[in-house]
Amino acid sequence: MKRIMVMGVSAGVGKSTFARRLGGKLDINIYHLDALYWKPNWIEATLEEFTVKQQEIVAQDKWIMEGNYSNTYDIRIKKADTIIYLELPLAVCLYRVIKRWMLHIGKTRSDMGSGCKEKLDYEFLKFICTTYRSRKKKMQERFQSIQAAGDQINIITLKSKKEIHSYLETLNV
Repeated sequence: MKRIMVMGVSAGVGKSTFARRLGGKLDINIYHLDALYWKPNWIEATLEEFTVKQQEIVAQDKWIMEGNYSNTYDIRIKKADTIIYLELPLAVCLYRVIKRWMLHIGKTRSDMGSGCKEKLDYEFLKFICTTYRSRKKKMQERFQSIQAAGDQINIITLKSKKEIHSYLETLNV
């Protein structure tokens, strides 16, 4: 386990926190896709810029990349040996998004692009609520496709806070 994708069903599922803890245990650098994608003041990187940054990272021997960004999923999946997928209930994800916003109002989180101060709006909450089930279904289809193709990628699905904690605690390094 040296090239790891950390993905999740939704914002607020805990991808960044999990990736930081996993990286600490495995002594592997973590790359947050949000930090690669967002330029100061919430300006989006071009697809080309975003792609180049990821290609540079996947060329390394060891990495953990956290985030979903399905438009560049193929870059990561071609080089990954492990996918860790977090799937907590929608209510937990929403609670965490709101809590995160309250804790970081006016600040830029370490897993975000420089100069992207924490924000929360109705559109983002609506996006989380209206895409949760379809994203969950899409991820299961992706994983079935990977397994059907015979790709040698270890897929680990963690569906509760207890499973996440237990996985990190019992990880043999």
